[in-house]
Amino acid sequence: MNTSPHHGAAIEFRNVSFHVDGSRELLQALNLEVRRGETLVLLGRSGSGKTTTLKLINHLVAPTSGQLFVDGKSTDEWDVIRLRRMIGYVIQEVGLFPHFTVARNIGLVPQIEEWPADRIRQRVQELLQLVGLDGQLASRYPRQLSGGQRQRVGVARALAADPPILLMDEPFGALDPITRAELQREFLTLQKRLQKTVVFVTHDLREALLLGTRIALMEAGRLVTVLTPEEFFHSTEPLVAAYVDAFGTELNGGGKRGLS
Repeated sequence: MNTSPHHGAAIEFRNVSFHVDGSRELLQALNLEVRRGETLVLLGRSGSGKTTTLKLINHLVAPTSGQLFVDGKSTDEWDVIRLRRMIGYVIQEVGLFPHFTVARNIGLVPQIEEWPADRIRQRVQELLQLVGLDGQLASRYPRQLSGGQRQRVGVARALAADPPILLMDEPFGALDPITRAELQREFLTLQKRLQKTVVFVTHDLREALLLGTRIALMEAGRLVTVLTPEEFFHSTEPLVAAYVDAFGTELNGGGKRGLS
């Protein structure tokens, strides 16, 4: 039996299911490839299995059945610490350590990796510039930052050790509309430059169409379909069409990326 991942896949789910409480299925027979350098958006309602899918990738939970490959190796074979250090993780509430400065928050993983202090300081300044923040913010604490600034620091921290994979769980969902739109545009610019493999969770179709290379629509723990933004917008699949109809007014207002 061939157990190796498909060529070109940074992440591959093979018939992966995840149960809790002995029987309740949060994820059912998921087969999905994430290609190197793409932004795959997981789109779906609350409870559809999106966050569970992310947690399986960095082994916060383990599959009940099936196999999951990351960078060509089954997650069962990875040293979990090494696996997580090659994966940046950005969540909606950021999760910065409140008693750490911005610099210490960003430099945490490089410090764990025993980078020299001068290299860490240089990396912190590089990343602050990369995410559009003033270098003087390095000495501030999270409580002294705006929500948008904290989210930028969260992205910088996830990028600190230059991981090839980024997992982003509704990272802009708690922000006001203007800040959210700014960060979405900055994400596109950043991804064009860095070409990371990104798995991005959202329930917002406008965000999925704007940011995704492909969109994986999930419902009740199952994968419904995987489509490009253009394919998604024109699909006649009933659940896809329902999403487009639900967001129709907003999408017609110019939220989609060159779709017609």
